[in-house]
Amino acid sequence: MISSTQKSAIQMALLALTGVLGAPLVAVAQNYPAKTVRIIVPWPPGGSNDIVARLVAQKLSENTGQQFIIDNRGGASGIVGSDLTAKSPADGYTFMVHSTTHVSNPHLYSKIPYDTMKDFVGIAPLARQVGILVVHPSLPTTSVKEFLDLGRKRPNQITYSSSGNGSFVHLGMALMNSMSNTRMVHVPYKGGGPAAVAIVSGEVQAMMATVGSVIPHINSKRLRAVAVTSDERITQYPQVQTIAEGGVKGYEFTAWIGALGPANMPKPVLDRLNNEMHKVLKDRVIAEKLSAQTLDPMFMTPEQFAVRLKSDYDKYAKVIKETGAKVD
Repeated sequence: MISSTQKSAIQMALLALTGVLGAPLVAVAQNYPAKTVRIIVPWPPGGSNDIVARLVAQKLSENTGQQFIIDNRGGASGIVGSDLTAKSPADGYTFMVHSTTHVSNPHLYSKIPYDTMKDFVGIAPLARQVGILVVHPSLPTTSVKEFLDLGRKRPNQITYSSSGNGSFVHLGMALMNSMSNTRMVHVPYKGGGPAAVAIVSGEVQAMMATVGSVIPHINSKRLRAVAVTSDERITQYPQVQTIAEGGVKGYEFTAWIGALGPANMPKPVLDRLNNEMHKVLKDRVIAEKLSAQTLDPMFMTPEQFAVRLKSDYDKYAKVIKETGAKVD
Protein backbone atom coordinates (compact mmCIF):
# COMPACT_ATOMS: atom_id res chain seq x y z
CA MET A 1 0.00 0.00 0.00
CA ILE A 2 1.15 3.54 -0.81
CA SER A 3 0.99 5.91 2.12
CA SER A 4 -0.65 9.32 1.88
CA THR A 5 2.79 10.89 2.17
CA GLN A 6 4.06 8.85 -0.77
CA LYS A 7 0.95 9.72 -2.80
CA SER A 8 1.57 13.41 -2.17
CA ALA A 9 5.19 13.07 -3.23
CA ILE A 10 4.18 11.30 -6.46
CA GLN A 11 1.58 13.97 -7.24
CA MET A 12 4.10 16.74 -6.65
CA ALA A 13 6.61 15.00 -8.91
CA LEU A 14 4.02 14.62 -11.68
CA LEU A 15 3.04 18.28 -11.42
CA ALA A 16 6.68 19.29 -11.62
CA LEU A 17 7.22 17.04 -14.64
CA THR A 18 4.15 18.48 -16.34
CA GLY A 19 5.47 21.97 -15.79
CA VAL A 20 8.88 21.05 -17.20
CA LEU A 21 7.39 19.36 -20.25
CA GLY A 22 4.81 22.08 -20.83
CA ALA A 23 7.21 25.00 -20.51
CA PRO A 24 8.81 24.51 -23.96
CA LEU A 25 5.38 24.43 -25.62
CA VAL A 26 4.35 27.66 -23.92
CA ALA A 27 7.61 29.25 -25.02
CA VAL A 28 7.09 28.05 -28.59
CA ALA A 29 3.60 29.57 -28.68
CA GLN A 30 4.83 32.86 -27.23
CA ASN A 31 7.58 33.09 -29.86
CA TYR A 32 5.37 31.94 -32.73
CA PRO A 33 5.80 32.81 -35.52
CA ALA A 34 9.57 33.02 -35.47
CA LYS A 35 9.99 32.53 -39.23
CA THR A 36 8.03 32.63 -42.49
CA VAL A 37 4.76 30.69 -42.51
CA ARG A 38 3.52 28.92 -45.64
CA ILE A 39 -0.21 28.87 -46.41
CA ILE A 40 -1.06 26.20 -48.96
CA VAL A 41 -4.09 27.00 -51.10
CA PRO A 42 -5.04 23.73 -52.82
CA TRP A 43 -6.58 25.63 -55.74
CA PRO A 44 -5.23 27.86 -58.53
CA PRO A 45 -5.18 31.65 -58.04
CA GLY A 46 -8.39 33.62 -58.59
CA GLY A 47 -11.01 31.58 -56.76
CA SER A 48 -12.66 32.27 -53.42
CA ASN A 49 -10.19 30.19 -51.40
CA ASP A 50 -7.32 32.18 -52.87
CA ILE A 51 -9.08 35.51 -52.25
CA VAL A 52 -9.68 34.72 -48.57
CA ALA A 53 -6.20 33.30 -48.04
CA ARG A 54 -4.49 36.39 -49.47
CA LEU A 55 -6.56 38.85 -47.45
CA VAL A 56 -5.93 36.93 -44.22
CA ALA A 57 -2.24 36.31 -44.97
CA GLN A 58 -1.55 39.99 -45.56
CA LYS A 59 -3.10 40.99 -42.24
CA LEU A 60 -1.42 38.14 -40.33
CA SER A 61 1.93 39.37 -41.68
CA GLU A 62 1.18 42.92 -40.55
CA ASN A 63 0.02 41.83 -37.09
CA THR A 64 2.82 39.36 -36.31
CA GLY A 65 5.80 40.87 -38.11
CA GLN A 66 6.47 37.62 -39.97
CA GLN A 67 5.67 36.75 -43.56
CA PHE A 68 2.67 34.51 -44.31
CA ILE A 69 3.17 33.49 -47.95
CA ILE A 70 0.65 31.84 -50.29
CA ASP A 71 1.59 28.61 -52.07
CA ASN A 72 -1.04 27.62 -54.68
CA ARG A 73 -1.06 23.85 -55.17
CA GLY A 74 -4.14 23.11 -57.27
CA GLY A 75 -5.15 19.70 -58.51
CA ALA A 76 -7.68 16.89 -57.99
CA SER A 77 -10.29 19.09 -56.27
CA GLY A 78 -7.87 20.15 -53.56
CA ILE A 79 -6.45 16.69 -52.85
CA VAL A 80 -2.94 17.52 -54.07
CA GLY A 81 -2.55 20.49 -51.73
CA SER A 82 -4.30 18.71 -48.86
CA ASP A 83 -1.91 15.78 -49.12
CA LEU A 84 1.05 18.16 -49.01
CA THR A 85 -0.42 19.79 -45.89
CA ALA A 86 -1.06 16.47 -44.15
CA LYS A 87 2.55 15.41 -44.70
CA SER A 88 4.08 18.71 -43.53
CA PRO A 89 5.57 19.18 -40.05
CA ALA A 90 2.85 19.89 -37.49
CA ASP A 91 4.63 22.96 -36.10
CA GLY A 92 2.31 25.72 -37.32
CA TYR A 93 4.62 26.85 -40.11
CA THR A 94 2.57 25.13 -42.80
CA PHE A 95 -1.21 25.06 -42.96
CA MET A 96 -3.82 25.33 -45.69
CA VAL A 97 -6.86 27.43 -46.53
CA HIS A 98 -9.47 25.11 -48.02
CA SER A 99 -13.23 24.87 -48.43
CA THR A 100 -15.90 22.33 -47.53
CA THR A 101 -14.68 20.40 -50.57
CA HIS A 102 -12.20 18.99 -48.07
CA VAL A 103 -14.96 17.01 -46.34
CA SER A 104 -16.76 16.02 -49.55
CA ASN A 105 -13.72 14.53 -51.32
CA PRO A 106 -13.61 11.29 -49.30
CA HIS A 107 -17.20 10.56 -50.34
CA LEU A 108 -16.46 11.13 -54.04
CA TYR A 109 -13.08 9.53 -54.52
CA SER A 110 -12.60 5.81 -53.91
CA LYS A 111 -9.08 6.45 -52.64
CA ILE A 112 -7.31 9.53 -51.31
CA PRO A 113 -3.77 9.58 -49.80
CA TYR A 114 -4.79 10.77 -46.32
CA ASP A 115 -7.51 10.41 -43.70
CA THR A 116 -9.70 13.51 -43.88
CA MET A 117 -10.84 13.38 -40.26
CA LYS A 118 -7.64 12.11 -38.61
CA ASP A 119 -4.76 13.74 -40.48
CA PHE A 120 -5.84 17.36 -40.03
CA VAL A 121 -6.83 19.77 -37.31
CA GLY A 122 -9.23 22.64 -37.92
CA ILE A 123 -7.61 25.94 -36.94
CA ALA A 124 -10.53 28.27 -37.68
CA PRO A 125 -13.23 28.88 -40.30
CA LEU A 126 -12.64 32.22 -42.01
CA ALA A 127 -15.59 32.98 -44.26
CA ARG A 128 -19.05 31.77 -45.19
CA GLN A 129 -19.56 30.98 -48.85
CA VAL A 130 -22.74 31.74 -50.76
CA GLY A 131 -23.18 30.46 -54.29
CA ILE A 132 -24.80 32.23 -57.21
CA LEU A 133 -26.25 30.67 -60.35
CA VAL A 134 -24.87 32.54 -63.34
CA VAL A 135 -25.38 31.92 -67.05
CA HIS A 136 -23.63 33.06 -70.20
CA PRO A 137 -25.60 35.93 -71.84
CA SER A 138 -26.23 33.72 -74.86
CA LEU A 139 -28.47 31.45 -72.78
CA PRO A 140 -32.08 32.77 -72.99
CA THR A 141 -32.90 32.57 -69.27
CA THR A 142 -33.36 35.25 -66.61
CA SER A 143 -34.96 33.22 -63.80
CA VAL A 144 -34.64 29.87 -62.07
CA LYS A 145 -37.91 28.69 -63.65
CA GLU A 146 -36.75 29.56 -67.16
CA PHE A 147 -33.37 27.96 -66.56
CA LEU A 148 -34.84 24.70 -65.28
CA ASP A 149 -37.55 24.62 -67.95
CA LEU A 150 -34.84 24.97 -70.59
CA GLY A 151 -32.87 22.20 -68.91
CA ARG A 152 -35.86 19.87 -69.06
CA LYS A 153 -36.49 20.69 -72.72
CA ARG A 154 -32.82 20.07 -73.51
CA PRO A 155 -31.75 17.17 -71.22
CA ASN A 156 -27.97 16.77 -71.05
CA GLN A 157 -27.43 19.68 -73.44
CA ILE A 158 -26.74 22.51 -70.99
CA THR A 159 -23.17 22.40 -69.67
CA TYR A 160 -22.03 23.86 -66.36
CA SER A 161 -18.54 24.41 -65.01
CA SER A 162 -17.27 23.88 -61.48
CA SER A 163 -14.05 24.29 -59.52
CA GLY A 164 -13.70 20.50 -59.37
CA ASN A 165 -15.52 17.28 -58.64
CA GLY A 166 -17.17 17.40 -55.22
CA SER A 167 -16.58 21.12 -54.78
CA PHE A 168 -19.21 23.37 -53.26
CA VAL A 169 -19.76 24.74 -56.75
CA HIS A 170 -20.32 21.26 -58.21
CA LEU A 171 -22.58 19.95 -55.47
CA GLY A 172 -24.66 23.13 -55.34
CA MET A 173 -25.68 22.65 -58.97
CA ALA A 174 -26.01 18.86 -58.62
CA LEU A 175 -28.36 19.33 -55.65
CA MET A 176 -30.54 21.82 -57.55
CA ASN A 177 -30.73 19.49 -60.54
CA SER A 178 -31.59 16.55 -58.31
CA MET A 179 -34.33 18.47 -56.48
CA SER A 180 -35.82 19.74 -59.76
CA ASN A 181 -35.40 16.55 -61.80
CA THR A 182 -33.20 18.28 -64.34
CA ARG A 183 -30.25 16.74 -66.20
CA MET A 184 -27.25 18.85 -67.19
CA VAL A 185 -23.62 18.07 -68.06
CA HIS A 186 -20.94 18.78 -65.45
CA VAL A 187 -17.56 20.05 -66.70
CA PRO A 188 -15.01 20.21 -63.83
CA TYR A 189 -12.03 22.57 -63.90
CA LYS A 190 -9.00 22.93 -61.64
CA GLY A 191 -10.37 25.77 -59.53
CA GLY A 192 -12.93 28.55 -59.37
CA GLY A 193 -10.80 30.92 -61.47
CA PRO A 194 -10.52 28.60 -64.50
CA ALA A 195 -14.20 27.62 -64.14
CA ALA A 196 -15.25 31.28 -64.26
CA VAL A 197 -13.04 31.91 -67.31
CA ALA A 198 -14.74 28.96 -69.04
CA ILE A 199 -18.25 30.39 -68.68
CA VAL A 200 -17.22 33.95 -69.54
CA SER A 201 -15.65 32.66 -72.77
CA GLY A 202 -18.79 30.67 -73.60
CA GLU A 203 -17.03 27.34 -73.28
CA VAL A 204 -19.85 26.31 -70.92
CA GLN A 205 -23.28 27.84 -70.41
CA ALA A 206 -23.83 27.95 -66.65
CA MET A 207 -22.12 27.81 -63.26
CA MET A 208 -23.12 27.77 -59.61
CA ALA A 209 -20.21 30.03 -58.75
CA THR A 210 -19.03 31.42 -55.45
CA VAL A 211 -20.11 35.05 -55.55
CA GLY A 212 -16.65 36.51 -55.06
CA SER A 213 -15.22 34.74 -58.09
CA VAL A 214 -17.74 36.24 -60.55
CA ILE A 215 -18.62 39.71 -59.21
CA PRO A 216 -16.52 41.55 -61.86
CA HIS A 217 -18.12 39.49 -64.64
CA ILE A 218 -21.65 40.10 -63.35
CA ASN A 219 -21.03 43.83 -62.99
CA SER A 220 -19.57 44.04 -66.52
CA LYS A 221 -22.56 42.05 -67.85
CA ARG A 222 -20.35 39.29 -69.20
CA LEU A 223 -22.41 36.95 -67.00
CA ARG A 224 -26.07 37.10 -65.99
CA ALA A 225 -26.95 36.45 -62.33
CA VAL A 226 -30.01 34.21 -61.94
CA ALA A 227 -30.28 33.19 -58.27
CA VAL A 228 -28.36 32.71 -55.01
CA THR A 229 -27.99 29.53 -52.95
CA SER A 230 -28.67 31.04 -49.52
CA ASP A 231 -32.10 31.03 -47.89
CA GLU A 232 -32.26 34.85 -48.06
CA ARG A 233 -31.30 37.35 -50.75
CA ILE A 234 -27.85 38.89 -50.38
CA THR A 235 -27.14 42.59 -49.86
CA GLN A 236 -24.75 42.75 -52.83
CA TYR A 237 -27.47 41.71 -55.30
CA PRO A 238 -30.83 42.26 -53.60
CA GLN A 239 -32.64 42.04 -56.95
CA VAL A 240 -31.45 38.45 -57.46
CA GLN A 241 -33.89 35.85 -56.17
CA THR A 242 -32.99 32.77 -54.13
CA ILE A 243 -33.21 29.36 -55.75
CA ALA A 244 -35.98 28.47 -53.30
CA GLU A 245 -37.92 31.58 -54.37
CA GLY A 246 -37.43 30.48 -57.96
CA GLY A 247 -39.39 27.30 -57.37
CA VAL A 248 -37.01 24.77 -55.85
CA LYS A 249 -38.65 24.68 -52.44
CA GLY A 250 -36.41 23.88 -49.49
CA TYR A 251 -33.18 24.54 -51.38
CA GLU A 252 -30.36 26.09 -49.31
CA PHE A 253 -26.66 25.43 -49.79
CA THR A 254 -23.89 27.47 -48.18
CA ALA A 255 -20.41 26.51 -47.09
CA TRP A 256 -17.20 27.80 -45.51
CA ILE A 257 -13.57 28.50 -46.25
CA GLY A 258 -11.26 27.74 -43.36
CA ALA A 259 -7.72 27.12 -42.16
CA LEU A 260 -6.61 23.56 -41.38
CA GLY A 261 -3.22 22.23 -40.36
CA PRO A 262 -1.54 18.86 -39.99
CA ALA A 263 -2.82 16.77 -37.08
CA ASN A 264 -0.92 16.89 -33.77
CA MET A 265 -0.14 20.59 -34.00
CA PRO A 266 0.85 21.71 -30.47
CA LYS A 267 -2.23 23.08 -28.71
CA PRO A 268 -0.56 26.37 -27.68
CA VAL A 269 0.44 27.02 -31.32
CA LEU A 270 -3.04 26.04 -32.54
CA ASP A 271 -4.63 28.44 -30.07
CA ARG A 272 -2.20 31.22 -30.99
CA LEU A 273 -3.05 30.84 -34.68
CA ASN A 274 -6.75 30.77 -33.87
CA ASN A 275 -6.46 33.96 -31.80
CA GLU A 276 -4.48 35.75 -34.52
CA MET A 277 -7.09 34.79 -37.12
CA HIS A 278 -9.84 36.06 -34.84
CA LYS A 279 -8.06 39.43 -34.68
CA VAL A 280 -7.87 39.52 -38.48
CA LEU A 281 -11.58 38.76 -38.93
CA LYS A 282 -12.53 41.46 -36.41
CA ASP A 283 -10.59 44.04 -38.42
CA ARG A 284 -13.18 46.34 -40.02
CA VAL A 285 -11.32 46.71 -43.33
CA ILE A 286 -10.82 42.95 -43.74
CA ALA A 287 -14.43 42.23 -42.77
CA GLU A 288 -15.70 44.75 -45.31
CA LYS A 289 -13.50 43.35 -48.08
CA LEU A 290 -14.73 39.82 -47.38
CA SER A 291 -18.38 40.81 -47.11
CA ALA A 292 -18.17 42.83 -50.32
CA GLN A 293 -17.68 39.51 -52.10
CA THR A 294 -20.27 37.64 -50.02
CA LEU A 295 -17.51 35.93 -48.08
CA ASP A 296 -18.88 36.99 -44.71
CA PRO A 297 -16.38 36.60 -41.83
CA MET A 298 -16.97 33.39 -39.89
CA PHE A 299 -15.16 32.48 -36.68
CA MET A 300 -15.08 29.51 -34.30
CA THR A 301 -12.69 28.11 -31.72
CA PRO A 302 -10.75 24.97 -32.74
CA GLU A 303 -13.15 22.92 -30.61
CA GLN A 304 -16.22 24.41 -32.30
CA PHE A 305 -14.67 23.99 -35.73
CA ALA A 306 -13.97 20.31 -34.99
CA VAL A 307 -17.69 19.78 -34.36
CA ARG A 308 -18.59 21.62 -37.60
CA LEU A 309 -16.09 19.55 -39.60
CA LYS A 310 -17.64 16.29 -38.41
CA SER A 311 -21.16 17.60 -39.01
CA ASP A 312 -20.32 18.72 -42.56
CA TYR A 313 -18.48 15.47 -43.27
CA ASP A 314 -21.72 13.63 -42.54
CA LYS A 315 -23.85 16.22 -44.38
CA TYR A 316 -21.85 15.97 -47.58
CA ALA A 317 -21.96 12.18 -47.46
CA LYS A 318 -25.76 12.45 -47.51
CA VAL A 319 -25.89 15.13 -50.25
CA ILE A 320 -23.53 13.14 -52.49
CA LYS A 321 -25.58 10.00 -52.03
CA GLU A 322 -28.87 11.81 -52.72
CA THR A 323 -27.61 13.66 -55.81
CA GLY A 324 -25.66 10.76 -57.25
CA ALA A 325 -22.70 13.14 -57.70
CA LYS A 326 -19.49 11.34 -58.56
CA VAL A 327 -16.06 11.83 -60.02
CA ASP A 328 -16.51 11.74 -63.77
